[in-house]
Formats: sequence, structure tokens, C-alpha cells
Amino acid sequence: MINAGVAWRGWFPVRGEVTSGRPDRKEGMYIGIDHPPDHPRVSDSTPLHGANLFPPGELAATVDAWLAAQRLVADAVMRGLAMALGLPYDWFERHLTNDPTVLFRIFHYPAMADNATADEFGVGEHTDYGLITLLAQDDRGGLEVRKPDGRWLQVPAEPTTLVCNLGDMLDRLTEGRYRSTPHRVRNTSGSSRLSFPYFFDPSWDAVVTALPLEGSAPADDATRRWDGTSVHAWEGSYGDYLTDKVAKVFPDLFANVANVANAAARATSAEG
Repeated sequence: MINAGVAWRGWFPVRGEVTSGRPDRKEGMYIGIDHPPDHPRVSDSTPLHGANLFPPGELAATVDAWLAAQRLVADAVMRGLAMALGLPYDWFERHLTNDPTVLFRIFHYPAMADNATADEFGVGEHTDYGLITLLAQDDRGGLEVRKPDGRWLQVPAEPTTLVCNLGDMLDRLTEGRYRSTPHRVRNTSGSSRLSFPYFFDPSWDAVVTALPLEGSAPADDATRRWDGTSVHAWEGSYGDYLTDKVAKVFPDLFANVANVANAAARATSAEG
């Protein structure tokens, strides 16, 4: 990623991101909540916290307006989910999303080459990590979701419609009753494809535990998941979970984060 640092913001090139062990055939920009230099997590070099990086022009203002609009939609969806689970409508706002982790991406998927192999993807199979993802896309198509029986279904490419994916933390919260959505992208349109996912996730320090829902919980989910790991076996905060997952997507950046953390630890030790 270009000029990203531990905040993981800015542009990354085609094949600069890895999913399911393979480089993705996409490029794009990583954006989040714009944190000032004196924000405590910026001072502590916490991953995914920092200033956004935009090229000159109107893109920054356009993205800010889009993020504000998406937040309203995300809150409405979470209120609907809360009521569907038999919870007070504002349960998520009071317990998990009062200070949400919000990430936004602008992805460009180049057209697949004529000699592309059948297992080459714009992004390989994965699930999103948080609560929900609101996805806007152009009319090129290429997004697919996997059904429980293993079949892949094409998601209609409708630019005026938001696609909503469920994430790992909603899966964990409901013990698999609401499963996170396995999906992938293979752009076979012959033209470039654009997509704009908005990730609405728990607060960085939130510890997500299962709700006391009626009925028996599903069996361990590791065997059905794309990465072979269970979201229900995880211990720790959402920030820890997200950092662990993103480190596999950008291994070079993870090494940078580790170097920063080690340098901070050495400085603290020297001061002591």
C-alpha cells in the first residue's frame, strides 16, 4: 500500500492484497474514520487508526458525504436486526456500535485477461469480519455468494441497490443463526468493475459474546468456513480479531506494525 503506515490507508496496487492465500486481481483505496494525530489510538500506533489519504480534488468531500449517508442506513439495518432477534431496537447502539469501527473501500477490478485461469479471482472466497457490509456496485457484475449447499450464486448488478453482507461478528453473536456470507468476485464482463463496500463493525475494544437465544446452538463452524477457523472459538476484542485477519491480507504491513510496536516497547523500556 502506498504511504499507508500502520493506519492502512491509501491506495494499493493490483495483486497488492491477498485473500485465501492468493493475490487479488484488484486495486483500490482504503479509507476509514479520519482520526487526528492526537487521537489516543493514533498516538499508540494502533492499526487501522489514522488520517485518510486522498489525491487532490473533490474525492475527500464526496467520500465524507457518502460515509455520513451510509451510517444512517447501517444504523437502520442494525435496528431491524435487533428487533428480529427479540432485542430492544437500539441494542447494538448501546452495546456494540456506539463508537463503531467503520471502514470504506473503493475497489477497481480490471477486466479478466483472455488467458485467465478458472481459479483466478478479483477477490477470492472470504467472509467479512464485522457486523454488516453495505455494498454499492456498478452494473458490471461478478459478485458471487456461496449457499450452504456449496453452490455459488451470481448477485444481480444493480447500481441503485445496496447489497448487505452479514459478517463474522454477527455470526458469533447469534451462534451461527445469522451466518456470515461467503462471497468472491470474478469480473468476466470484459470491462473494468467498480465496487464500494462500507464495513460497519463493533467498537474496537468490544468483546462480542453470544446472545442468550432460545434453542440449541449450531455445531462448531470451522469445517464449513473458507479459512477453516471458527468465529465462535475466538477470544479477545474485535480489534484483535480484525488485526489478525487483516494481517493475513497485507502481510508486509503486519510486519511494519510489529516493527512499530517493538520500537514503542523498547522506547517505553528505556524510559523506565
